Amino acid sequence: MTDDVSKKGNKQGGDGSKEAAAPKKEISKKEQKKLAKKAEKDAAKNKSGGGGGGGEKGVSTGKSEKTEKPVANMPTFYHLQNGGDNPSTLKASVMASHCGISLVPDRSSISSSSSRFLHSPALTVHGHTIFGGNAILKALSEKIASPIVDEWLEYERITLRKAAVDSKQGMKVLEQALVAGGGLFLVGEGLSIADISVVCTLYHCTSKSSSAMNFPKVVQTYLDYHIENTPAFAAGLLNLPILFPSQPLDLTAPSLSRAVCRIFQDAVYTAFPLAAAIPTLERKHFASLCTKKAFGDYQCTAAMSLFQKLKLWGALPPDVVSSQSLAQKIIDAIPIDNPVIDELAVAKGPGFIVCRVKSAFLQNHMNIISHLQAVVPPRDVKSEIIVVDFSSPNIAKEMHVGHLRSTIIGEVSCRILEYVGHTVNRVNHVGDWGTQFGMLIQYLGEEFSGDEYPNITDLTVFYKNAKARFDEDADFKKSSQLNVVKLQGGDEHCLKTWKLLCDISRKEFEKVYKRLDVTIQECGESFYNSKIPAVIQEFDDAGLVRVEEGGAKCVFIPKFQSPLMLQKSDGGFGYDSTDMAALKHRLFTLGATRIIVITDYSQADHFAMCNTAAAKIGWLETQKKSKGIIPRLEHIGFGTVQGEDGQRFKTRSGDTVRLVDLLDEAVSRMERNLHDRIADKKASITTEQVPSVAAALGYGAVKYFDLNRNPTSNYKFSYDDMLNENGNTAIYLLYAHARLESICGKAIDKHNCNVDDLIAAKKEIVIGDAYERNLAFQLQLFADMVEETLEDLYPCHVCSFLYKTSGMVSVFLDKCKVLGTPEMESRLLLCRATAIVMRQCFDLLAIRYPMRI
Repeated sequence: MTDDVSKKGNKQGGDGSKEAAAPKKEISKKEQKKLAKKAEKDAAKNKSGGGGGGGEKGVSTGKSEKTEKPVANMPTFYHLQNGGDNPSTLKASVMASHCGISLVPDRSSISSSSSRFLHSPALTVHGHTIFGGNAILKALSEKIASPIVDEWLEYERITLRKAAVDSKQGMKVLEQALVAGGGLFLVGEGLSIADISVVCTLYHCTSKSSSAMNFPKVVQTYLDYHIENTPAFAAGLLNLPILFPSQPLDLTAPSLSRAVCRIFQDAVYTAFPLAAAIPTLERKHFASLCTKKAFGDYQCTAAMSLFQKLKLWGALPPDVVSSQSLAQKIIDAIPIDNPVIDELAVAKGPGFIVCRVKSAFLQNHMNIISHLQAVVPPRDVKSEIIVVDFSSPNIAKEMHVGHLRSTIIGEVSCRILEYVGHTVNRVNHVGDWGTQFGMLIQYLGEEFSGDEYPNITDLTVFYKNAKARFDEDADFKKSSQLNVVKLQGGDEHCLKTWKLLCDISRKEFEKVYKRLDVTIQECGESFYNSKIPAVIQEFDDAGLVRVEEGGAKCVFIPKFQSPLMLQKSDGGFGYDSTDMAALKHRLFTLGATRIIVITDYSQADHFAMCNTAAAKIGWLETQKKSKGIIPRLEHIGFGTVQGEDGQRFKTRSGDTVRLVDLLDEAVSRMERNLHDRIADKKASITTEQVPSVAAALGYGAVKYFDLNRNPTSNYKFSYDDMLNENGNTAIYLLYAHARLESICGKAIDKHNCNVDDLIAAKKEIVIGDAYERNLAFQLQLFADMVEETLEDLYPCHVCSFLYKTSGMVSVFLDKCKVLGTPEMESRLLLCRATAIVMRQCFDLLAIRYPMRI
């Protein structure tokens, strides 16, 4: 008798052969869903039909939306009580996925006669309650386990649960069995309940351990194979959270969409428990922002797909005849006294439910901001070590307009990541090594003597002159090439000149970084030079290096025509070799689990090749075993800054625009503007304050004009557009913020009401007017905006939020008088809460905010 759990001896992905485990890879949510669908199809092939097995099903009656179709693919449903983050629940979820059974969480209480098991998962089958992970496995299998399977289940229960934590001797039994049996399956040549039991226990230990589990190699391979390649485990892990008990709603959590989603999710699962068996229902179906505010704040779109699925299964209640009537059932299941939403209604059409967020809920969160004097970042963000590689100018060259985007996008990325608790390594991968330095050393040696040092502007000219000499003068070229060899060999004179070039460049770079409020740690190409040979040897030892004609050592990457050249034919190293050495250093020395490189879009293929090579050599898999997660390697490619003619932004003479000149011109224009406003008595600052305010506005305007767009797009640089006081510009936003603080200042001067005293006295914001509510609603979207930004690190999300907030501020102040009204104290506090949120956005964008303009 075979012990394969599938009813027709189904073997996972052709598991009948004892082949080696497939290459390891991270299993994303998208991949999990694909594997889950495959598991569902595999299970369906092994079933003679749907329904039965103690499952529940209803019959739809009454008028339906479409012509009745015969019930098809009715799955088997079982109820699971007391599910949780434990091996038993995972076993049930994986086994159900493999057998094509849908588990539905049942949160009703278990009878008192079973009180000693109240904290353990319990499966209801044919009116019987079954406790214990292995007993649940047997019940779901609906087969009598063979003695050898029972032995493995006993081994898992008695020995493995302890061995996986602290006993190498107990692990030895599993290790020996896997070696003897081919390494992939414990019983026979297919997945058995023995495998599910053992793998679930091993996986749970690794997921809960704060450090890497030191399993024997064959055991780790066995575990990785099933978790990453067996559809039943992918589906089981994906469905697992649905089986967890419902936790009380945390009313202080900052995410608004999560709170709304939770209300709808609980209602759907209460009204239609079988909804838990539909993995395609996602957070966006339970709560998404309404596109038109007239209809509501949020909409729940789950009713349409839920109706279709239940109708297909023949599981609709008798009084549900359309998606609209199903949507009404969901509304009926939402308690009227829930703390988050009200004004629920079924919209015309496919049964979308619209709602509004309760003013009391928004009011509570506005008071949290007011009392804390800070806006709370999203919760549940697991802290990681992250490397952000940005800016990266070349030594001996001035920073130009082409460095603007990498520098400011990188700074914002770092600030957002640090804000939510990540440890960020801000890396400036400067070009401080290579053949060009032999040329510069030679030229500078000829042009300068003694203690005479050039400044960076001279060096820019000298670089062009040195390059011309290098191209035209054979003797000069030969001397330059010898200088490279001397530099790499540690020649004292060459090193001294090289360090001089680096020091001068750093001082000039710092002038730019100070203007832009950028913090960055230099770790240039020269740092990795000594690390390159070991990387090449590692690739060579792995059999991945191919020596091309001439002696160049290359690694060929699938889907790319050109290879990575780890070593040139002359024995030298280039960008490929340096970047691979940098990648390994960041993974293994810095311990990064996410690496983000920010350059122009033209380098996308290069970094895609480097990242693929890192996976191919096994670096990512090694780090996964050490860190518990596979590192994310990302490249953010940005477009070009253009002039009015649509070409790269240059000076009138055709030269590249120096970044310092570009920034200073913006400040000069703002200084003239502010002096004019002071003369016209339209400013709240003094002449002495103009330089600092103009710097904040000018630099902020340049940054925002760039950041307020998808990084991949090109854009035309325009001082007139970016310095405009109206429209989506930093100037408009900063004036909106200053207007809020100006009102707070006038409250002191004219009404003897200090908002800081109100905060100290724990005075409360009261949301009464619709415009107050609209502003509070916008502010409460902050945490969701940050969550969205964490995915792609596009600063435009922050800019969009800030612009919408400024618009709401303008409407609020126009419609709701603040000073000298009965609502003055509450509205002053709302003004301050709004300013706090806006300042947090400015901080994330590295934009200074004057309190008065």
